[in-house]
Amino acid sequence: MVFEIRPARPEDAVGIARVWAAAVPHLVKTAGAIEVQLRSGTGRVELIAVDGSDVVGFGNIFLPGPDDRSPRVRIAVQVPPDLRKRGIGGALAETICAEAAAAGAASLLVVVADDDESKEFATRRGFTIGRRMSHSSAELSAVPEPPALPAGLQVVNYEQADPRELWRAVVAVADGDPSGLSFAPPYDEWLAVDWGNPDLRRDLSAAVLDGDTVLSFVTTTADPERRVIWSNLTGTIPAARGRGLAKVVKSVALTRARDAGFVTANTGNDAANAPMLAVNAWLGYHVSSAAWTAEKTL
Repeated sequence: MVFEIRPARPEDAVGIARVWAAAVPHLVKTAGAIEVQLRSGTGRVELIAVDGSDVVGFGNIFLPGPDDRSPRVRIAVQVPPDLRKRGIGGALAETICAEAAAAGAASLLVVVADDDESKEFATRRGFTIGRRMSHSSAELSAVPEPPALPAGLQVVNYEQADPRELWRAVVAVADGDPSGLSFAPPYDEWLAVDWGNPDLRRDLSAAVLDGDTVLSFVTTTADPERRVIWSNLTGTIPAARGRGLAKVVKSVALTRARDAGFVTANTGNDAANAPMLAVNAWLGYHVSSAAWTAEKTL
């Protein structure tokens, strides 16, 4: 196989979506969403491996902000299983690591599949395997009805919420993710890439409000063709924790997805995030696969 590494362009979105679907099938990541990301995102470097007109691999870097000190930078390298062991992943990883170092990264964080070959691929390149991640799936037909909401609060969907208030809640919870994988970009980029994501179902995403303040939320992306949803981020701001709000807001989102005709809900969590795992168990999620974080100091 002869391939080259080059920057991704919006017209590559269909090929990139195929790579993600083959490498990480439980995710919701359609070509439409990838095209918007490539047109609107300024906080990432997106690279692809191509063999002629075929996209055979993908890699990205979440660039550090100008004020970040000793930034830990999240990266990704994805190659379809049937195209591995041909040098594609190694070439992408080398280029991604070099680009991240040039951008000022102090360390790199990546997600590695839970198999010996993937973990060895990372460790050979100087990464240390870290935290276990769990991927879980639930049949929406069996999701329990939402519990009662504490007095004085209300649940709304994202069409009824102020996007800036939602962004503030994302910022408040992102740093508390023990995996280090949650990311809160500046508001303008979040508005373009996350809020403007074609896969985002605002009607199936939910937030608990106290007045206008978002206390808890769940962001839902959906693939209608597969009738699958993905809970992209569920969080409760620190001041509102311990009140059962995550259980309320996620059960509302999942029952609405069920009523809209979706069949399966997928999500991912740090395997040591006991509070969220307990909510997921109550909702009927079962672990379907796993992955690991891996980190490298530059």
